Amino acid sequence: MAYELVCFALLLINRYHMRIYSLLLLVLFALCPVLHVNAQSVSSKIIDSVTQKPVPYVTVQWVNKIGAITNKEGRFSLQTNENTQETDSLFISCLGYESIAKPLSEFDQSIILLRPKAIELSEVIVSNKQYSAEEIITLVKENLEKNYSQKLTKKRLFFRKSSFGNVLKTDYTLKKSTIEAFNKKFLDSVLRTVPKSNSYYTEVLGDLYGGYDSEKQKLDLIKASELYDKSMEVDLEKLEEKFNEIIKENIKTDSYFKIKSGLFGTKVDSDEIFEGEIDSTDVEALNKELAETKKNEKERKENFANYRRKALGEIFESLPINDDTDLNFLTKSGRYEFTLQNFTYLGSDAVYVIDFKPKRSADYRGTLYINSDDFALIRADFQNVKSVKTFKLLGVSLNVYLSKGKIIFSKGNDNLYGLRYFESETGNRIGFKRPLKIIELNKRVKGRNKQNELSGKVDFVFSNVDKNELVVFDTQTVSNKDFEGFTENNNILPTYMPSYNAEFWSGYNIIEPNQAIKEFTATEEISE
Repeated sequence: MAYELVCFALLLINRYHMRIYSLLLLVLFALCPVLHVNAQSVSSKIIDSVTQKPVPYVTVQWVNKIGAITNKEGRFSLQTNENTQETDSLFISCLGYESIAKPLSEFDQSIILLRPKAIELSEVIVSNKQYSAEEIITLVKENLEKNYSQKLTKKRLFFRKSSFGNVLKTDYTLKKSTIEAFNKKFLDSVLRTVPKSNSYYTEVLGDLYGGYDSEKQKLDLIKASELYDKSMEVDLEKLEEKFNEIIKENIKTDSYFKIKSGLFGTKVDSDEIFEGEIDSTDVEALNKELAETKKNEKERKENFANYRRKALGEIFESLPINDDTDLNFLTKSGRYEFTLQNFTYLGSDAVYVIDFKPKRSADYRGTLYINSDDFALIRADFQNVKSVKTFKLLGVSLNVYLSKGKIIFSKGNDNLYGLRYFESETGNRIGFKRPLKIIELNKRVKGRNKQNELSGKVDFVFSNVDKNELVVFDTQTVSNKDFEGFTENNNILPTYMPSYNAEFWSGYNIIEPNQAIKEFTATEEISE
């Protein structure tokens, strides 16, 4: 707890013939290095035939709709199965490009080229009426219930969350310390130990049961991983040990503490600081400790699953097709100005391209892509124009300065639209500029009640950027009875990786990692 008290100011990864046969296979694969096909996957890179630049967010799928989406580098990996044949057709489609549909065996180029599709206005206007941007948005809203499924579903999905933290400022003034070891030299060394930047990646594959209500979701985890530098965690553990040594030498076990920051204060008992040591000969105590360890492990698994379920539920609830969402450019369209900018194609479907921006105090600008036939929103790109949330009171501040993303919907076998891809990036800054005082008190000591004091002022600023990437591979309708009767699998914990291991997800469909993730390596590999 002493560590936590001081860090309160801080707040805040065979045989001869067989050998010849294998050699021939290697030669054949060497002749076709980029489009890689085997019994497990098809992977390649898609580029624009004119600009020669990667094309992100391209849908790549089999006829049965199971597929993938390219990442920002234009790369994808699509898993096959035992029923996949070389004659099976692969479908590639993207807004503004000519679609490709041909047998897998015919994808024999080193890369896959997409050609931009020429736009002819006469092809887009499918009725005698030429709609204004506002009229199109009105039609989108009127057709929401007809276009989007409101039923409970089971969604096979892959979810990647990337977090990047930075310490921007760590100024402090030490006014008083009655514990000699807690001096400025020691506290400076503490600040030097705290990592100035850190990154953390976690990936999960699973089945999510539910609809658009964040409170009505169930998650069946299949596999999970986490990628970060565990050596930083070890440094903090060593720091905590050092704090505890100092505390045990200077503070009585029956003391309690008052933590004050200006007008605010709280009480902490010393029992929360000192951890009891277990006698190895005490069987009852050891069994109790073992039971507690098992309980903690179970809670850790449940907490991991619960956190991922909550995050996924919040994504589905935040979609602009829902009421009461921050992405309100549809449901509260009166706050925005819409402009019909262009027309494009998604396969053979004509699409309106509409830009939007705030009229007055709304938070977002961006672009909407609307199917001209059924007026369904099939894609939304958004970016905040100002801080979407701010808070500042008595030296504590919060500024959510970044909120942007991309949402893609696609039509399912039931002819209704559902979420296909979601990407968001949120950035915030947290500040803490306040006086801080920690006082040790002890009623059992005769004489003066106050034993020790540590006081000063702190001025710390932290920033954090979270990025979410979600792709839905398959969606199936489930009954309310099946939903209620389903029991979650909370026995999966993420496998720790000090550096990215592509083999971990072999055999599964995922979002291809970007180059930064592929190149991530912990400064020191720590064994489990």
